[in-house]
Amino acid sequence: MSAQASTGVPILRLGDVLVTGLLNELDDKTAMAFTEELTERITADGARGVLIDITRLEIIDSFVARTLMELTTVARLLGARVVVAGMRPPVAITLVELGLRLPGVETALNAEQGMAALGWHQSPQPPEGVRREEPR
Repeated sequence: MSAQASTGVPILRLGDVLVTGLLNELDDKTAMAFTEELTERITADGARGVLIDITRLEIIDSFVARTLMELTTVARLLGARVVVAGMRPPVAITLVELGLRLPGVETALNAEQGMAALGWHQSPQPPEGVRREEPR
């Protein structure tokens, strides 16, 4: 896993997937810095997938929606697939009410499903107290 972004938004690396999230306090300056940092990380880390978790996002406006669309477009141009995970029902309703579409943005109910959509699978954990056999 990699370090925290200078914008204060963590960008973690799990294999060839970057995992990050959006918070409510996304102003123009932070959004531009975050977009720049994420795109630099996609290139530097050779990421083929990006998961943007918006579970903590309680409201959305046209600015945040536009930021998500731009992030997705830039990431795709750099060869990375983007999945937005954890959209709350009020956020989805607001997007529809505002007439905002997110063309090209894939969504998942939660981060685990988003990671699975990106082809990242956690190795199954043995039941509590069971030892895993070491390869010979």
